[in-house]
Amino acid sequence: MTSISRRGLISGAGATALTLPVLAGGGSVLPAQASPAQRFERLTLPSGVQTGDVTTSAAVLWARSSGEGRLMARIGGRTFRGPLATSDTDFTAHLPVQGLPAGTEVEAELWFVDGRGRRGESSVARFTTGSVRPRATSFVWTGDTAGQGWGINPELGGMTGYRAMHETRPDFFIHAGDTIYADGPLAETVVEPDGQVWRNVVTPEVSKVAETLAEFRGRHRYNLTDDNVRRFYADTPVIAQWDDHETTNNWYPGEVLTDERYTQEKRVDVLAARGRRAWQEYQPVTPSHVRGRGRDGFAEARIYRKISRGPLLDVFCLDMRTFKDPNTDGREPGLRHILGEEQTDWLIRSVRASRATWKVISADLPLGIVVPDGQAQESLSNADPGQPLGKELEIARVLQAFKRARVRNVVWITADVHYCAAHRYDPARAAFDDFDPFWEFVAGPISSGTFGANAMDQTFGPEVVFSKVADYPNQSPRGGNQFFGHAAISAEAEMTVGLRDTAGQTLWETTLTPQD
Repeated sequence: MTSISRRGLISGAGATALTLPVLAGGGSVLPAQASPAQRFERLTLPSGVQTGDVTTSAAVLWARSSGEGRLMARIGGRTFRGPLATSDTDFTAHLPVQGLPAGTEVEAELWFVDGRGRRGESSVARFTTGSVRPRATSFVWTGDTAGQGWGINPELGGMTGYRAMHETRPDFFIHAGDTIYADGPLAETVVEPDGQVWRNVVTPEVSKVAETLAEFRGRHRYNLTDDNVRRFYADTPVIAQWDDHETTNNWYPGEVLTDERYTQEKRVDVLAARGRRAWQEYQPVTPSHVRGRGRDGFAEARIYRKISRGPLLDVFCLDMRTFKDPNTDGREPGLRHILGEEQTDWLIRSVRASRATWKVISADLPLGIVVPDGQAQESLSNADPGQPLGKELEIARVLQAFKRARVRNVVWITADVHYCAAHRYDPARAAFDDFDPFWEFVAGPISSGTFGANAMDQTFGPEVVFSKVADYPNQSPRGGNQFFGHAAISAEAEMTVGLRDTAGQTLWETTLTPQD
């Protein structure tokens, strides 16, 4: 173990008392690379750089190369040797780093080295580790990128919602699902209701529904061509979730599509495996071999996880897609799964064990909003205000367990429904009342069509304290009704939560005081 200073982490300067980060999984530390290859021969970084799952002591570094090469990183004057990026991963590579000092601003320079040892283009990713002492922190969240036919429009500056989030300078970003729209083809032009013409950048992979692995990968590459997205990701660590549109709308395991747009593959399980692999290749998430959940880094990786940000905040990311039972009317008297038994047990156990003041649960589906799927329900809510049935029983078990363990200061956040809202859940209004009151905050889309508002299911007693919706269904991002949430926790542990639009305007805000 070599020691470096906090300044060294930021600027590459000299060494003192902090511990040098080590590669998770036993990677090696090398001397800094010296002689760069000629520019025309160099490997480039066509999709920028990212960091993700940043805790008080660890981070995942991510980059994609223009060709086969080994990912390298320099932190604090030391260079780390990462994995080889090949066509098998679409030239993406993840480099987990552990042993980072807490509460520290870090600059990580990333590049690839080709088979002849020539150094390629480099870029810097910046992030701040969580503090082990109470210290002010902030984060943003949203979902739903490039959906409903609204892609990257250069005439409007691209995906400007990412620029608005960037300008708040958060410590991290939660993408709460629908990171892509694999089932939403983009056309070069779309005529809006008022006659204006929306002009999309279009690539072959986004011009049809994604069926092949190459097409799923192309969807992720497309979003990373946007300057706003790349700048934001280079400066802001990501906690990524997935939902339905990483595969296809409202999907569940075992489904077989009847959608005629799918001509090569209609089995959702096959599409979901391809979509999941592409998602894990392109998101800066911890590879499964580091978690001990498999060797290839994809098939057996667990999407649900906890990210510890210090004594004030733990983030719990859910996966409400992988274990979901089929969409029905939701009124079965017996238990139907939205989380699955293993994830439900994990969530109860992990939140109960958390010593952080605030426990933020990021769910890729809202709790009380009714989301129809034809004659069935996509949502866990079943549009019946009575006692929990079907998938509602799983959430009732979670809420009941929190109450019985006297868990305090749980906040739920989500996206999915393409409008923003603040919901206060109270057992005094609920059919099922064996839980403590809590807030759910909804924010999105960030660069998709806007809708809303949906009906609410009163099983858990939600009150709509605030909502902002589209002027008309599938309103384009041009209209400004794109939303993200912003949460700021003070050193004294108060949490201020605001809902904002892409002009940066705060539409609604509340301050929550922690309970003992």
